[in-house]
Amino acid sequence: MKSISLDITKAAQFLKKDTVKAYAPQVKAAQEALERGTCPGNDFLGWLHLPSSVTPAFIEEIEECAKTLREKCEVIVVAGIGGSYLGARAVIEALANSFSWLINDKRNPTIMFAGNNIGEDYLAELTDFLKDKKFGVINISKSGTTTETALTFRLLKKQCELQRGKAEAKDVIVAITDAKKGAARTCADKEGYKSFVIPDNVGGRFSVLTPVGLLPIACAGYDIKALITGAVDMEKATSPAVSFENNIAAQYAAVRNALYSQAGKKIEIMVNYQPKLHYMSEWWKQLYGESEGKDHKGIFPASCDFTTDLHSMGQWIQEGERSIYETVISIERPNRNMLFPHDDENLDGLNFLAGKRVDEVNKMAELGTRLAHVDGGVPNIRISVPELNEYYIGQLIYFFEIACGISGNVLGVNPFNQPGVEAYKKNMFALLDKPGYEAESKAIKERLAQE
Repeated sequence: MKSISLDITKAAQFLKKDTVKAYAPQVKAAQEALERGTCPGNDFLGWLHLPSSVTPAFIEEIEECAKTLREKCEVIVVAGIGGSYLGARAVIEALANSFSWLINDKRNPTIMFAGNNIGEDYLAELTDFLKDKKFGVINISKSGTTTETALTFRLLKKQCELQRGKAEAKDVIVAITDAKKGAARTCADKEGYKSFVIPDNVGGRFSVLTPVGLLPIACAGYDIKALITGAVDMEKATSPAVSFENNIAAQYAAVRNALYSQAGKKIEIMVNYQPKLHYMSEWWKQLYGESEGKDHKGIFPASCDFTTDLHSMGQWIQEGERSIYETVISIERPNRNMLFPHDDENLDGLNFLAGKRVDEVNKMAELGTRLAHVDGGVPNIRISVPELNEYYIGQLIYFFEIACGISGNVLGVNPFNQPGVEAYKKNMFALLDKPGYEAESKAIKERLAQE
């Protein structure tokens, strides 16, 4: 099998000669700290060798549960937020027909995602949509008390029981949660739901290769064995035993840190030329933003869908402040073949493209944009993916995860915690008068009265 590959030449040219190579010792030390478990956040390293630890029996259990849900449900709602849904959604949307939600495909249930916002209209419209559907729920929450997900699950659980009866609902609600504690675990045990465990040592944004991601992906009808195989092969290809020159994760971590600290590039834009990768960028943004944005440090992760966003963000990227660089995910071979048609009138002047594959036009747009942006002072990193399938997406997921762990350690932060995420929750609970937040509630209301 081929592998994803990395080209950093159009980024390294913006640095002094051998700057990236000079990071090799730091990168090696950072990766060894991950392996030894001596880095900050070492109690959350369960993802590091997760792919190679997945057993056939575990895959079989996931697939058996997915089979039950697929047979009994027209719609499966995945309730989760952040890492509890983004990884699964990234994989499913990368592999799915772009119009699958409009196609009445009897072979596969519709997979929907909820529990990631508190939009009243959204939730009302979701429950309306589900009124005449045989639906099931995958509730993903380690604690069971995350506001967005808990609120959504409460609504969906009640609706599912009303529509299908409590006994039947029990068979189509699955909990992915803590092994022993928390509201979601208590509920699952009490109601008799099938459940899977979120490992204590795997944070949400690194959890796509656990049941958090694998069950929804299997429910959508995709090959989770191939996904894991791709991740296993990338785990081997980026091991500490692999030299810096051959380790694409080490090189990516090095060039990112070099651009940040040596060239003042504070923003990384993840770019794709394949609309199916939109949510892969969303998952990547959480992975890197939540891992590196600490202690007033960190590269800001942003994303663009090209060529679409070239008509909105293209001007800024070409000629705006030179604080950015781009990482482009390029798909070498699309899964479909479509030729550009001839038109006798040629009113649009595009007959010069007649007979060419649409992907050839897209590739020239990609190359032309890359050349223009490099000329405009924007360093470019290119990740080449042979094709969009489960195997290569598995490679891509593990590549980004291991590179993130290395990069965060080089930056000097704990890549595996997220203390800043709790700040808004504290204020929200105080404003809602949640029991136990009386002092905070009083203080914040006095503050607001003075403003």
